[in-house]
Amino acid sequence: MSLLTTITRTTASDQSGWVPLNQEDVARMADDSARITQQTPEGVDFLSSSFLLGNVGAPFVIGLAVGYFTKKVLKIALFLGGAAVVALFVAEYYGVTTVSNSGLQDAANTATSMARDSGQYLVDRLSRITTKGVSAGAGFFTGLKFG
Repeated sequence: MSLLTTITRTTASDQSGWVPLNQEDVARMADDSARITQQTPEGVDFLSSSFLLGNVGAPFVIGLAVGYFTKKVLKIALFLGGAAVVALFVAEYYGVTTVSNSGLQDAANTATSMARDSGQYLVDRLSRITTKGVSAGAGFFTGLKFG
């Protein structure tokens, strides 16, 4: 039984909300407290620059670089794709080829789904850099914004 369940069960039995705990409940709460303390490393300063740089700063910078690069590659791909579509339209205008609207839409749908899958892969991969993955993900989206 967890600490929260113990407190809830104990306080729910009295209308005032305060009931003296028996020895078993006190021992269980002490065990829960000891387990929480064991999970937190002793002597670690969570606000020190070395801890923050390794666990927040570096993953953010990695995510920022990946996001910036992704945005630039996406812009170049869109530019080249647009140039290819314009070249097809010009070739159609001069009678060199014919362009199917459904074929053009299918190609655009395929490219969109590939870009979505690639973006999802990058976000998933960056989220595994740190325990929570928040700083790397935030860096990625910041890089996309500024790229």
